[in-house]
Amino acid sequence: MKDLTDIPNLMAQIGRDAKKASVALANASAERKYAALIGASEHMWRTREDIIAANAKDMAYGRDKGLSAAMLDRLMLDEDRIRAMVDGLRSVAEQADPVGAVIANWQMPSGLDISRVRTPLGVVGVIYESRPNVTADAAALCVKSGNAVILRGGSESLHSATAIHAAVVQGLVEAGLPEAAVQLVPTRDRAAVSEMLSMTQFIDVIVPRGGKGLVGLVQREARVPVFAHLEGIVHIYIDKQADPQKTMDVVLNAKTRRTGICGAAECLLIHQDIADGLGADVIQMLLDAGVTVDADMALQSDRTKTATDDHWGKEFLDMEIAAKTVSGLDDALAHIRQFGSDHTDCILTENAATAERFLTELDSAIVMHNASTQFADGGEFGMGAEIGIATGKMHARGPVGAEQLTSFKYIVRGDGTVRA
Repeated sequence: MKDLTDIPNLMAQIGRDAKKASVALANASAERKYAALIGASEHMWRTREDIIAANAKDMAYGRDKGLSAAMLDRLMLDEDRIRAMVDGLRSVAEQADPVGAVIANWQMPSGLDISRVRTPLGVVGVIYESRPNVTADAAALCVKSGNAVILRGGSESLHSATAIHAAVVQGLVEAGLPEAAVQLVPTRDRAAVSEMLSMTQFIDVIVPRGGKGLVGLVQREARVPVFAHLEGIVHIYIDKQADPQKTMDVVLNAKTRRTGICGAAECLLIHQDIADGLGADVIQMLLDAGVTVDADMALQSDRTKTATDDHWGKEFLDMEIAAKTVSGLDDALAHIRQFGSDHTDCILTENAATAERFLTELDSAIVMHNASTQFADGGEFGMGAEIGIATGKMHARGPVGAEQLTSFKYIVRGDGTVRA
């Protein structure tokens, strides 16, 4: 039984176990990793009632803590969402194993044969808030990519994460892989996070997944390299040549399908030439759907609220959106560059040249044309799942799937070859 009160020793033991497990996992066969993930999916479905019961405790804890409706939606698990986790595990299992894949191969005049080959990172630390499905997604992607993982979920999702983790461990054990390949920090004590951020001897990379406060804390304090996953300040620019029906469909879905996810639209930029036409129709549609619209003066109606400077660059994660008129594409791009988070941004237009400029000139991790920003998701990109959406520019960017959780090494072969 681990002593949960001695956080430094607890985390050091978790780190040692993860490091040891990472060696076994890095050298595990593709077949064994596949078996572990399929087994985990079967155990998760078999124990779904236990997971839902555990989640009920977390939901009660979240309500007592005063979580918003959107945050409670992130936290909630039902049979459909458990089925989605199960499908995600199976989808990741079915993907090609990235470990050992040859990225490039070439021969040198010296006689050397050189290959660049994918290798696991080692031990991944994942720190996340609210969403218990990250437990399954992160575990699946790390196992697939040959990495051990240390999971530290939010305090409000501890019961759910524990139940999900138990199913994953069963899959590992039955496949003959070390149980410590996927570990869940078993305490709500925030000191565990501080310990993880300094565990350079055990953890190779930290992935924070949550709000601005969490990501900012990790970036400030981590001594371990970080894959930054910043807030999703998602913009949609409605060009004067946007198709009305496509615009109405995409904006409604992008804002209201699930307001608490990082791909939800948070700011509309509307070309001034259509402010009184399509722009007004879009705002009316959002108001009718129950969305609070913080609009600039050109988009005001008796049902909107007045936008202030504080509304630009704000992640609402709720049924609220900011709306502003812009003079054209250049104005829209300038606004996004100033207030965006380099996460996901979209243009709605039928003008191919305008769309191409937006896609080329805007340097967000994900740029979209005539598609809902709710597609900003590793599963929707064919990755099975994601460990987060990285908004930095080093190593991984955009949805972080199994392939993005690998590095590479050079394998050099000779035949008694010596350098002149």
